[in-house]
Amino acid sequence: MPDSSKLIQQNIIQNMAEGVMSIDFDGVISFCNPSALAILGMTQEAIVGKKFAMCFFDDEENDEFTQMVLDAVYDRDHTHDKIVPYKTGNKVRQLRVVTSFLQEEDKKVGIIVVFSDLSELMDLRDAVKSMERIQALNTQLEMRNKLLNETFGRFLSDDIVKQLLDTPDGLSLGGKKKRLTILMSDLRGFTAMSERMDPADLITMLNNYLGEMTDAIQKRGGTIIEFMGDGIFAIFGAPLDSTTHAQDAVAAAIDMQGRMDRINRWNLEHGYSVLEMGIGINTGEVVVGNIGSEKRTKYGVVGSNVNLTGRVESYTINGQILISASTRNEVKSDLTVAKEIVVRPKGVETDITLTQVIGIGEPYNLSIDVKSTMPNKLEEIIPVTFHMIDGKHGDEKSLYGGIVSLASDMAVIDTQVKLEVYDNIQIDAGGKLYSKVLEKNDEGYLIHFTSVPSGYKEWRKKVGL
Repeated sequence: MPDSSKLIQQNIIQNMAEGVMSIDFDGVISFCNPSALAILGMTQEAIVGKKFAMCFFDDEENDEFTQMVLDAVYDRDHTHDKIVPYKTGNKVRQLRVVTSFLQEEDKKVGIIVVFSDLSELMDLRDAVKSMERIQALNTQLEMRNKLLNETFGRFLSDDIVKQLLDTPDGLSLGGKKKRLTILMSDLRGFTAMSERMDPADLITMLNNYLGEMTDAIQKRGGTIIEFMGDGIFAIFGAPLDSTTHAQDAVAAAIDMQGRMDRINRWNLEHGYSVLEMGIGINTGEVVVGNIGSEKRTKYGVVGSNVNLTGRVESYTINGQILISASTRNEVKSDLTVAKEIVVRPKGVETDITLTQVIGIGEPYNLSIDVKSTMPNKLEEIIPVTFHMIDGKHGDEKSLYGGIVSLASDMAVIDTQVKLEVYDNIQIDAGGKLYSKVLEKNDEGYLIHFTSVPSGYKEWRKKVGL
């Protein structure tokens, strides 16, 4: 009869929740408690007294469990501890398998294998991991949304930002060809103005102007790509698709010009200069997406149609909106047109027709007034020196002519120099009086002042005006 301690020990082993199996060094299974049989899905008769390898050899789905036990049988020096999967029927358990040595009279005669079913704990751990993963994804989503808001929030309307956040591929903006409408605006004479204004006042004035322009653009679904000093570069039709991008851009431009009176009233109240703006619009295919490097990336557009838009804008004078033929053809709303001009921009092989727009019909119903005061003929011609302008820079070569007619913002200059319509010139008149050639008439060349220097009034007095 076994002593009481052995009975207690056997009773404990028989009732353990963990599976207990003993295997001698010959590989024969000598003992399995009920929990082991239940976990392994075996019967006492099927495995006890039989070779472990023979019982599990054909069970390929449980190779990892079989190999670990066999490794423990042949390894006489080390114990083993590992979590392995074990499949019975359609259920896969996660077993923690721990081996120790079976000893008789201080001699190792086999191994004891104890395995516990950790499936519920593993499921719980996976659930915790899932929750942690969900929290991490939520954090990433919050960071993504924050980044999107910070990146685009100041340049897109709230509605567009919300749509991007709500769209699964809202940030999939990567480079692709797309047909859209480009708007570029520029303040006339801003460079000269900035040179004579207090920096703080200049920024205050510019921020007020840009705030109004941003509101007008975003109101029509536009995306501001960049503020280029006093210039604005915006697109319509991206990142969100639009079937009305051309007319939305025109409506935004009319709204922008319509706000200039309010902006200039504010400027005068604060002692600032009156601003004059020109806007060019063009529609065409561009490459749109994230542009830059790993260190710095921004959303932008590139292509010949971007360059053409800049050319279109360069032909504008104060208060003008010029649109290309491609934009005009795509606008479905009725347009009110002031005039058409034919030009040949640099880099373009043929003449193109630009349309000056002053109004757009349903569903926008917006219009602006065309202010034009023709110059009066002077009693005496005022001789002047002038220079040709290429881009932003004046030619050092001095040219000569005479002003024969003059208005507050226009003049007629007579000169032997051959000028082309939309040439830019700089007249020495109390400073740098920047002007654009509008047309040739019987008196000479009609020019429009695009930037008036601070000394212009004194110059008029000196020449008797």
